[in-house]
Amino acid sequence: MLKLESRPEASRFWGIASPLLALAITVVLGTLLFVALGKDPVRGLAVFFWEPVSSGYRIGELLVKATPLLLIALGLAVCFRSNVWNIGAEGQYIIGAVAAGGVALLAGKDTSRFIVVAILLAGVLGGMAWAAITGVLRDRFNANEILVSLMLVYVAVQVLNYLVFGPWKDPAGYNFPQTKTFEAVTQIPRLFQGSRVNIGVLLAAAGVVALWVFLFRTRAGFAQQVGGLAPAAARYAGFSSRKALWVALLVSGGAAGLAGALEVAGPLGQLTPYVPVGYGFAAIIVAFVGRLHPVGMVFSSLLMSMFYIGGELAQSRLGLPKSLTGVFQGLLLFTLLACDTLMVYRIRFLPSAAAAKA
Repeated sequence: MLKLESRPEASRFWGIASPLLALAITVVLGTLLFVALGKDPVRGLAVFFWEPVSSGYRIGELLVKATPLLLIALGLAVCFRSNVWNIGAEGQYIIGAVAAGGVALLAGKDTSRFIVVAILLAGVLGGMAWAAITGVLRDRFNANEILVSLMLVYVAVQVLNYLVFGPWKDPAGYNFPQTKTFEAVTQIPRLFQGSRVNIGVLLAAAGVVALWVFLFRTRAGFAQQVGGLAPAAARYAGFSSRKALWVALLVSGGAAGLAGALEVAGPLGQLTPYVPVGYGFAAIIVAFVGRLHPVGMVFSSLLMSMFYIGGELAQSRLGLPKSLTGVFQGLLLFTLLACDTLMVYRIRFLPSAAAAKA
């Protein structure tokens, strides 16, 4: 008989080992899934875990997809560590892309290359403004930030659709719902010739360092976490829980908006109804698999981007639906939640006699 017994304190070992065990279980469940679908499980797993890193170009594509996931997750980590549950990063990502796209549409043939700075800044401000709506409703009316931020995602989608189907629609686009292709000067600078990897990778790396310093080496970072987790203790210590709320939402919204700007002025090059691809929701998984730690989220963002690329390859090579990406993401999240039980409980094996007595 198995029995769960409470630990006197949370296990540091399982805090690190739990995501690894969750990944291993996900691989096992994925193998069974491929068998159930009548596909070669070895080839199926290779599509998800080997093909994305099998060449220099594919590693570049891995970084392209990991960059927005990491940026959004870094912002969400600030929120979640502050006990602010921003579930609407997808909406902030979309509005950041819209704001950046609006600036990019102003560019002409003679526009300076420095417009890229304005595009990125517009994305950050757009994401912050959209997150501020949640902040106002939570701060002034005590509205639930989970519901507000989530519902605003659907509003953001409608804003995007209105613009690409209406005033920003390309008149020479054969009636497709899209803006015109942005001018070359608005393109986010790339790092390597023949690769789509751009300076977003450097910005994400800088964000990792900045967040680590902020959370673990500054008084403001400590106050931020205390203000969210224990408002009464924070007030006693002179920290402001209200400030913690606003810092968390604005940082999170700005990071998501920056990710949107990098995406729309980078790989996409125009606004379309297909800008929302679920990065804002997938980044929640990235944040928790990475244990809300900047370094941990680097690895979890790479893993999640492998799932995105693997889903696309499974569709083209194995004839499987692209939604398999979401299946793997969901498996990873649920197995992680299950494995996290081991952080606060230990498994005891009881002999048969003791089991009968119990």
